[in-house]
Amino acid sequence: MAEENKIADALQILENLGMPRAQQNDRSALCLLALLDLKKGQSWADAKSPLVGITPMMEFALDHYDKKYAPNSRETFRRQTIHQLVAAGIALYNPDDPARPVNSPKAVYQIEADTLTLLRSFGTATWNKKLEKYLTTRKTLTARYAKEREMKKLPVTLGTGDTIRLSPGAHSQLIKAIIEEFAPRFVPGGVLVYAGDTGEKWGYFDKELLTKLGVAVDGHGKMPDVVLYYPDREWLLLVELWWTPKTRHKNGYCLSVGGH
Repeated sequence: MAEENKIADALQILENLGMPRAQQNDRSALCLLALLDLKKGQSWADAKSPLVGITPMMEFALDHYDKKYAPNSRETFRRQTIHQLVAAGIALYNPDDPARPVNSPKAVYQIEADTLTLLRSFGTATWNKKLEKYLTTRKTLTARYAKEREMKKLPVTLGTGDTIRLSPGAHSQLIKAIIEEFAPRFVPGGVLVYAGDTGEKWGYFDKELLTKLGVAVDGHGKMPDVVLYYPDREWLLLVELWWTPKTRHKNGYCLSVGGH
Protein backbone atom coordinates (compact mmCIF):
# COMPACT_ATOMS: atom_id res chain seq x y z
CA MET A 1 0.00 0.00 0.00
CA ALA A 2 1.23 3.50 -0.87
CA GLU A 3 0.67 4.85 2.64
CA GLU A 4 2.56 1.97 4.27
CA ASN A 5 5.47 2.44 1.83
CA LYS A 6 5.65 6.14 2.69
CA ILE A 7 5.65 5.40 6.42
CA ALA A 8 8.37 2.78 5.87
CA ASP A 9 10.42 5.37 3.98
CA ALA A 10 10.01 7.84 6.84
CA LEU A 11 11.10 5.19 9.34
CA GLN A 12 14.19 4.51 7.25
CA ILE A 13 14.97 8.23 7.21
CA LEU A 14 14.61 8.55 10.98
CA GLU A 15 17.05 5.67 11.39
CA ASN A 16 19.48 7.20 8.88
CA LEU A 17 19.32 10.53 10.73
CA GLY A 18 20.34 8.79 13.93
CA MET A 19 17.12 9.20 15.89
CA PRO A 20 16.91 6.94 18.99
CA ARG A 21 14.90 3.72 18.73
CA ALA A 22 12.18 5.29 20.91
CA GLN A 23 11.49 7.70 18.04
CA GLN A 24 11.63 5.05 15.29
CA ASN A 25 7.90 4.29 15.19
CA ASP A 26 4.80 5.08 13.15
CA ARG A 27 3.95 8.11 15.29
CA SER A 28 7.33 9.72 14.62
CA ALA A 29 7.19 8.76 10.93
CA LEU A 30 3.77 10.41 10.59
CA CYS A 31 5.00 13.54 12.36
CA LEU A 32 7.85 13.77 9.88
CA LEU A 33 5.45 13.33 6.96
CA ALA A 34 3.15 15.99 8.41
CA LEU A 35 6.08 18.41 8.77
CA LEU A 36 6.75 17.84 5.07
CA ASP A 37 3.06 17.88 4.09
CA LEU A 38 3.88 14.72 2.19
CA LYS A 39 0.85 12.63 1.29
CA LYS A 40 0.74 9.06 0.00
CA GLY A 41 1.43 8.88 -3.70
CA GLN A 42 3.61 11.99 -3.65
CA SER A 43 7.34 11.95 -4.31
CA TRP A 44 9.86 12.97 -1.67
CA ALA A 45 10.83 15.73 -4.07
CA ASP A 46 7.37 17.21 -3.38
CA ALA A 47 8.18 17.80 0.31
CA LYS A 48 7.27 21.25 1.65
CA SER A 49 7.85 23.15 4.89
CA PRO A 50 4.54 24.38 6.33
CA LEU A 51 4.07 25.64 9.88
CA VAL A 52 2.12 22.91 11.66
CA GLY A 53 0.92 22.30 15.22
CA ILE A 54 0.55 19.02 17.12
CA THR A 55 -3.22 18.65 16.61
CA PRO A 56 -2.93 19.31 12.85
CA MET A 57 -0.23 16.60 12.72
CA MET A 58 -2.64 14.13 14.27
CA GLU A 59 -5.36 15.19 11.86
CA PHE A 60 -2.91 14.78 8.96
CA ALA A 61 -2.19 11.20 10.09
CA LEU A 62 -5.90 10.39 10.05
CA ASP A 63 -6.83 12.24 6.85
CA HIS A 64 -3.96 11.03 4.70
CA TYR A 65 -2.71 7.78 6.28
CA ASP A 66 -5.81 6.44 8.04
CA LYS A 67 -3.98 6.42 11.38
CA LYS A 68 -6.22 7.56 14.22
CA TYR A 69 -4.85 8.73 17.54
CA ALA A 70 -6.91 9.60 20.62
CA PRO A 71 -7.08 13.32 21.55
CA ASN A 72 -5.20 12.60 24.77
CA SER A 73 -2.23 11.40 22.67
CA ARG A 74 -1.32 15.02 21.97
CA GLU A 75 1.15 15.22 24.85
CA THR A 76 2.74 11.94 23.74
CA PHE A 77 3.29 13.42 20.28
CA ARG A 78 4.87 16.53 21.78
CA ARG A 79 7.06 14.93 24.45
CA GLN A 80 8.05 11.66 22.80
CA THR A 81 8.49 12.70 19.16
CA ILE A 82 8.45 16.42 18.40
CA HIS A 83 10.65 17.36 21.35
CA GLN A 84 13.35 14.99 20.08
CA LEU A 85 13.05 16.19 16.48
CA VAL A 86 13.56 19.78 17.67
CA ALA A 87 16.48 18.79 19.91
CA ALA A 88 18.14 17.10 16.93
CA GLY A 89 17.73 20.20 14.78
CA ILE A 90 15.46 18.37 12.35
CA ALA A 91 12.46 20.55 13.19
CA LEU A 92 12.22 24.15 14.38
CA TYR A 93 9.94 25.34 17.18
CA ASN A 94 7.88 28.51 16.64
CA PRO A 95 10.17 29.84 13.87
CA ASP A 96 7.52 32.47 13.09
CA ASP A 97 7.51 33.78 16.68
CA PRO A 98 10.37 32.46 18.88
CA ALA A 99 9.03 34.40 21.91
CA ARG A 100 5.72 32.52 21.87
CA PRO A 101 5.13 30.84 25.29
CA VAL A 102 5.93 27.14 25.46
CA ASN A 103 2.39 26.22 26.51
CA SER A 104 0.70 28.41 23.89
CA PRO A 105 -2.07 26.70 21.88
CA LYS A 106 -0.64 28.52 18.84
CA ALA A 107 2.69 26.65 19.02
CA VAL A 108 3.89 25.45 15.62
CA TYR A 109 6.79 23.49 14.16
CA GLN A 110 8.58 23.54 10.81
CA ILE A 111 11.09 21.27 9.11
CA GLU A 112 14.60 22.76 9.20
CA ALA A 113 15.75 24.09 5.80
CA ASP A 114 18.85 21.88 5.34
CA THR A 115 16.87 18.83 6.42
CA LEU A 116 14.16 19.65 3.88
CA THR A 117 16.76 19.87 1.11
CA LEU A 118 18.20 16.51 2.14
CA LEU A 119 14.86 14.72 2.38
CA ARG A 120 13.83 15.89 -1.07
CA SER A 121 16.65 13.71 -2.38
CA PHE A 122 15.50 10.53 -0.64
CA GLY A 123 15.25 7.64 -3.06
CA THR A 124 17.58 9.24 -5.60
CA ALA A 125 21.14 8.38 -6.58
CA THR A 126 22.43 11.39 -4.60
CA TRP A 127 20.81 10.44 -1.26
CA ASN A 128 23.75 8.61 0.34
CA LYS A 129 26.28 11.30 -0.55
CA LYS A 130 24.02 14.12 0.65
CA LEU A 131 23.17 12.20 3.84
CA GLU A 132 26.87 11.74 4.64
CA LYS A 133 27.54 15.45 4.19
CA TYR A 134 24.46 16.38 6.22
CA LEU A 135 25.45 14.16 9.15
CA THR A 136 28.93 15.70 9.36
CA THR A 137 27.35 19.09 10.11
CA ARG A 138 24.61 17.91 12.48
CA LYS A 139 26.51 18.20 15.76
CA THR A 140 27.51 21.76 14.99
CA LEU A 141 24.01 22.74 13.92
CA THR A 142 22.35 21.01 16.88
CA ALA A 143 24.66 22.86 19.28
CA ARG A 144 23.84 26.14 17.52
CA TYR A 145 20.09 25.57 17.75
CA ALA A 146 20.41 24.63 21.42
CA LYS A 147 22.34 27.85 22.08
CA GLU A 148 19.71 29.91 20.23
CA ARG A 149 16.89 28.32 22.25
CA GLU A 150 18.78 29.04 25.47
CA MET A 151 19.32 32.70 24.52
CA LYS A 152 15.59 33.16 23.96
CA LYS A 153 14.88 32.14 27.54
CA LEU A 154 14.02 34.68 30.26
CA PRO A 155 16.91 35.46 32.66
CA VAL A 156 15.98 35.50 36.37
CA THR A 157 18.39 36.83 39.00
CA LEU A 158 18.41 35.04 42.35
CA GLY A 159 19.19 36.63 45.70
CA THR A 160 22.65 35.06 45.54
CA GLY A 161 23.38 36.93 42.32
CA ASP A 162 23.23 33.74 40.28
CA THR A 163 21.04 33.62 37.17
CA ILE A 164 18.64 30.95 35.96
CA ARG A 165 16.75 30.98 32.64
CA LEU A 166 13.10 30.12 32.09
CA SER A 167 11.09 29.49 28.94
CA PRO A 168 9.56 32.70 27.50
CA GLY A 169 5.96 33.65 28.30
CA ALA A 170 3.69 35.55 30.69
CA HIS A 171 3.82 32.73 33.27
CA SER A 172 7.61 32.93 33.46
CA GLN A 173 7.44 36.73 33.66
CA LEU A 174 5.39 36.40 36.85
CA ILE A 175 7.73 33.79 38.29
CA LYS A 176 10.57 36.24 37.60
CA ALA A 177 8.64 38.97 39.48
CA ILE A 178 8.07 36.65 42.44
CA ILE A 179 11.76 35.80 42.69
CA GLU A 180 13.20 39.25 41.98
CA GLU A 181 10.56 41.52 43.59
CA PHE A 182 8.23 39.64 45.92
CA ALA A 183 10.88 37.50 47.63
CA PRO A 184 13.35 40.27 48.59
CA ARG A 185 10.48 42.39 49.96
CA PHE A 186 8.46 39.80 51.88
CA VAL A 187 10.95 36.96 52.36
CA PRO A 188 14.24 38.78 53.10
CA GLY A 189 17.12 36.36 53.10
CA GLY A 190 14.90 33.75 51.50
CA VAL A 191 16.35 30.96 49.39
CA LEU A 192 14.83 29.71 46.15
CA VAL A 193 14.12 25.99 46.34
CA TYR A 194 12.07 25.50 43.20
CA ALA A 195 10.85 27.48 40.19
CA GLY A 196 8.58 25.86 37.63
CA ASP A 197 9.07 26.16 33.91
CA THR A 198 6.39 25.62 31.26
CA GLY A 199 9.04 24.05 29.03
CA GLU A 200 10.58 21.77 31.62
CA LYS A 201 8.47 20.63 34.57
CA TRP A 202 11.22 20.90 37.19
CA GLY A 203 12.81 24.11 35.95
CA TYR A 204 15.11 25.14 38.84
CA PHE A 205 15.13 22.67 41.73
CA ASP A 206 17.46 22.57 44.75
CA LYS A 207 16.57 19.00 45.69
CA GLU A 208 19.44 18.75 48.17
CA LEU A 209 18.14 21.70 50.22
CA LEU A 210 14.59 20.35 50.24
CA THR A 211 15.87 16.97 51.42
CA LYS A 212 17.81 18.66 54.25
CA LEU A 213 14.55 20.32 55.28
CA GLY A 214 13.00 16.88 55.60
CA VAL A 215 10.77 17.08 52.53
CA ALA A 216 10.67 14.28 49.95
CA VAL A 217 9.07 14.93 46.55
CA ASP A 218 7.55 12.35 44.27
CA GLY A 219 8.97 12.78 40.77
CA HIS A 220 5.48 12.27 39.33
CA GLY A 221 3.75 14.66 41.72
CA LYS A 222 2.53 18.20 41.07
CA MET A 223 4.66 21.11 42.27
CA PRO A 224 3.62 24.71 43.01
CA ASP A 225 5.01 27.41 40.74
CA VAL A 226 7.63 28.61 43.22
CA VAL A 227 8.96 27.26 46.53
CA LEU A 228 10.94 29.57 48.85
CA TYR A 229 12.70 28.79 52.12
CA TYR A 230 12.63 31.53 54.80
CA PRO A 231 15.50 30.62 57.20
CA ASP A 232 14.74 33.35 59.79
CA ARG A 233 11.33 31.84 60.54
CA GLU A 234 12.03 28.33 59.26
CA TRP A 235 9.13 28.65 56.83
CA LEU A 236 8.69 26.94 53.53
CA LEU A 237 6.56 29.13 51.26
CA LEU A 238 4.60 27.53 48.41
CA VAL A 239 3.63 30.07 45.75
CA GLU A 240 0.97 29.23 43.17
CA LEU A 241 -0.11 31.37 40.22
CA TRP A 242 -3.71 30.95 39.16
CA TRP A 243 -6.17 32.64 36.84
CA THR A 244 -9.87 33.38 37.08
CA PRO A 245 -11.98 35.63 34.81
CA LYS A 246 -13.68 37.19 37.83
CA THR A 247 -10.43 38.53 39.24
CA ARG A 248 -8.54 39.28 36.03
CA HIS A 249 -5.47 41.39 36.63
CA LYS A 250 -3.27 43.07 34.04
CA ASN A 251 -1.80 39.77 32.85
CA GLY A 252 -4.65 37.51 33.97
CA TYR A 253 -2.97 35.94 37.01
CA CYS A 254 -3.50 35.99 40.76
CA LEU A 255 -1.03 34.98 43.43
CA SER A 256 -1.62 32.50 46.24
CA VAL A 257 1.01 31.93 48.93
CA GLY A 258 1.00 29.23 51.56
CA GLY A 259 3.58 28.91 54.35
CA HIS A 260 4.59 25.85 56.33
